[in-house]
Amino acid sequence: MKSTITARGQTVVPAPIRRRFKLGPSKKLEWIVEGDVIRVIPVDADPVSAFRGSGRKGMVARLLEDRRREARQE
Repeated sequence: MKSTITARGQTVVPAPIRRRFKLGPSKKLEWIVEGDVIRVIPVDADPVSAFRGSGRKGMVARLLEDRRREARQE
């Protein structure tokens, strides 16, 4: 599936993906850059639930950096 990025940097998540992962208007997505690959992951609204069981290296550092970035934007 493909989507286009608008001049404002927006894109549409294809309907089959929205249905499969139950993505709605208020759902948050995490963008992860791994070398030349971009991964987009749905994030649970509860950060503890989103983090639990991820088992990926560097998750704590990414979670803390995300929280710092959010605090700077407020």
